[in-house]
Amino acid sequence: MNKSFKPRKQELDFYEKMGVPMPELMPEEIIRECMAFRNEWKLYRRNCDKTEKPIISAYHKDVPFPVYDNKEWWGDSWDGCDYGRGYDASRSVFDQIKELQNVVPREGTSVQSSENCDFNSHTRESKNCYLCSLTYQVEDCYYSSWIVDDRDCSDSRMITGCELCYECLNCVRCFDSVMLQECADCHSCDFSYQIQSCDHCIGCSNLTHKSYHVFNKPVSKEEYEATRQKIRNGSYSTWTQGLEYFEKMWASTSHRFVHNLKTDNVEGDTLINCKNCFYTFEAWGSEDCSFNVSCDHSKDIHHCHSAGWPACELVYRSSVTRGSTDIAFCYYTWSSNNLRYCDSCVSCADCFGCVGLHHKQYCILNKQYTKEEYFKLRDQIITAMKASDEWGTFPVSLSTFDYNQTPAQDYYPLTKEEALARGFTWYDEAHKSKYEGPVYKIPDSIEDVKDEILDAILTCEESGKNYRIVKPELAFYRKMHLPIPRLCPEVRNAQLRGRRNPYRLFERTCDACSAEILSSFDPERSEKVLFRICKLGQNYEKNMCRFWKRISHYR
Repeated sequence: MNKSFKPRKQELDFYEKMGVPMPELMPEEIIRECMAFRNEWKLYRRNCDKTEKPIISAYHKDVPFPVYDNKEWWGDSWDGCDYGRGYDASRSVFDQIKELQNVVPREGTSVQSSENCDFNSHTRESKNCYLCSLTYQVEDCYYSSWIVDDRDCSDSRMITGCELCYECLNCVRCFDSVMLQECADCHSCDFSYQIQSCDHCIGCSNLTHKSYHVFNKPVSKEEYEATRQKIRNGSYSTWTQGLEYFEKMWASTSHRFVHNLKTDNVEGDTLINCKNCFYTFEAWGSEDCSFNVSCDHSKDIHHCHSAGWPACELVYRSSVTRGSTDIAFCYYTWSSNNLRYCDSCVSCADCFGCVGLHHKQYCILNKQYTKEEYFKLRDQIITAMKASDEWGTFPVSLSTFDYNQTPAQDYYPLTKEEALARGFTWYDEAHKSKYEGPVYKIPDSIEDVKDEILDAILTCEESGKNYRIVKPELAFYRKMHLPIPRLCPEVRNAQLRGRRNPYRLFERTCDACSAEILSSFDPERSEKVLFRICKLGQNYEKNMCRFWKRISHYR
């Protein structure tokens, strides 16, 4: 974005309302920092520090603070106020918060009300999922993220109401399909982009209400079935040919400059039913927001990552805020209000510099005060922070995750040296001895793969990392007539993420009418990008509205 940007009146009014100074960092850097407070994917084996039982955790065993199994952390067997301490006016409050973070127990992973989902992150009300993240009410899904109400899907991202889908991105209510992107209400479609209410289509783009099409041309039922049998024959060499075609088709087709629907006065991408939102990405039903990634039915959210589910209001420079109001410089906040510099607090109000509190009010550094004592001391701390130029800053040293464990590294990558120079921490994975057993040669066709592959150690063709195939995953490939992947889940996830545009806006012109636009497509790229009135007309947008109707339920 333009480095000489000027804040809008709505942002200046918000800063005054919240009593915070205008940030000195560029908005994109603040988004980076907020994303550095969340681990969405990384999982480690360790023991619960309360029960000593083995658990799967977002924290490795070398972190300085105790980590509890989810049930223990959310239970009532411990009290965060037991770790409280008095404020020391002679020291930085940030140092005191950090010391508190290092002794208060933390939640192992956010897996709740789920069955057979231990190897997942941020998962609710789901069953039989493996290595998924950000999932709600899904079943039998693997290696996917941002998925809601899906069944039998794998290696997909941002899909809702889908079943039997593979390598799908930004799709709603699709069935028996592979390699779709930005598609809705499609059945038996493969290797297609931006098609809606279509069935039995292969290699198509920008179609609506079509049946039996191949490469955007109508075909007979017999021709379609013959083509599909060729591309869905379970052969890896055939699959790679399909991928090559999809990439060429995607590069040559026309693209909407942003993916916004039903908006008023906005700048950003993937904004649905939003108003007065600027430089914001992936927002649903939100208003008066700026410089955010991921908001849901929220108002006055600024410089944040993941706010809503349920709705939030008046949130500033925070990460992962749920159903809360008047929150600033916090992360992992649930159903709370009027918090400053708090971490992992649930159903709390009027707290400052607290960690891991449940159902508390008028606490500072986890120590309980009366209402009068709290406000007096809070104001004293803020005055001292203003004098030392600390007020309004949110040091990344308060994150309990290392930079390369967070989505910040995924979307704003840094080298280890660059991350350390910016004040982030970095985690060097423990060296694993290279597998030196017999090399398992994966058959080209899924028809020739035997159950013995479940005991084999495979090696990623790109990263060299080892990975395995689990039993339900193998059953999925056989059911869908798909080859065994030659890349490890981490690389596959990165490739899927790379098919999405970045969380950035670029000044460019429409390739049809030359209108000046702000687009998530970098002008240095070769795709043809069109302003919405040049695209497919009102009918296209009307059909796209249904695309996101249910996607906001969890995200």
